[in-house]
Amino acid sequence: MGFLPVDDQLEIISKGTEEVIPLQDLRHKLESSIKNNKPLVVKLGCDPSRPDLHIGHSVVLQKLRDFQDLGHQAILVIGDFTAMIGDPSERNKTRPQLTLEEAKANAESYIEQSKVILDVKTLKVLFNSTWLNKMNFSDVINMSSKYTVARMIERDDFTKRFESEIPISMHEFLYPLAQAMDSVEIKSDVELGGTDQKFNLLVGRDLQREYDQEPQSIITLPLLEGTDGIEKMSKSYDNYIALDDSAQDMYGKLMSINDSMITKYYKLAVFAEKEKVLSIEEQLKDSSINPRDIKRDLAKDLVERYYDKETALEAEQAFDQIFVKKSIPDDMPIFQVKIDSNILDILLSEKLIASKAEGKRLIGQNAIKIDGEVCSDIGYVVSKGCGELIVKIGKRRFLKISG
Repeated sequence: MGFLPVDDQLEIISKGTEEVIPLQDLRHKLESSIKNNKPLVVKLGCDPSRPDLHIGHSVVLQKLRDFQDLGHQAILVIGDFTAMIGDPSERNKTRPQLTLEEAKANAESYIEQSKVILDVKTLKVLFNSTWLNKMNFSDVINMSSKYTVARMIERDDFTKRFESEIPISMHEFLYPLAQAMDSVEIKSDVELGGTDQKFNLLVGRDLQREYDQEPQSIITLPLLEGTDGIEKMSKSYDNYIALDDSAQDMYGKLMSINDSMITKYYKLAVFAEKEKVLSIEEQLKDSSINPRDIKRDLAKDLVERYYDKETALEAEQAFDQIFVKKSIPDDMPIFQVKIDSNILDILLSEKLIASKAEGKRLIGQNAIKIDGEVCSDIGYVVSKGCGELIVKIGKRRFLKISG
């Protein structure tokens, strides 16, 4: 398959981006790619500090998929080595460091979840420990000599911490350099990242020059705020919609976003066409249209993107049954009580909580109800012969207990 003309490729590549730096360089790279019938090497580095992907990650993953669809070589660089350093981007303190084993375990989950967006048949997955672990101290000194402290301190988070007299460890300066060495190693033509990664991506360009390589073009993508509409989407803030959430959870979480975020979610989560976004903006200005109805369509579109149309409709119906009709779902799991059991043990066995710690936290937040009454006792025991009990966990999880 031949490549599309440069202008057509640029139109697709530029959609939804924050910056293309420098645009003219990317044009030249695409022209050369077509002339030599050689795909560009497009890099996305991921920090496996957590095992869970959410739709905030989908913004940059979708752009990598765009390059795949255009016939270019996508490379997912798993930062299992750099995760041991800890990227301080957008942080006012040093990030916790992971062991290599922890990073690799998270990376496996990351790759598996990314399959819903990326074409795994053509995707190359590399671990940067492969080359960074081989560097000796002389190599590190040589690499460090190619970048100045003055330029490193220009990074916003370093500047803020320096001015606030918050400690900056020496190893943190090595993170941007190590990430840049990934670009040198794979000779990347293009690197993608969120706007919070701009400094690191620019260091990659600089270091490639130092190693006599043509510097990569960089493309930054906007960050998506979480369901709270304030902080960027993150599991740390509990404002995320996971890529592997159930259809019902995905739909329900989307319905909780602020009306002001509807347009942005259409752009960055559903990747709607420009005409669709303009139509949504007009509808939101129309006082006769309830934003909730627009949000329902948005929730269905999001679920359909990761599941299918039928599942999206079922998720909507389940939401209506629970929240609109104020009833309980028909298809909730059933637990048969055979011996007296602690409520947390039951919920854990049914995988309705991830751990007893989560269960205790939910009880502390009055988020677990039994037959409509708040359960405030972490030692609550369900006895054999209890009859039928309906347990509600949070807003969307239910369990029928039969004894």
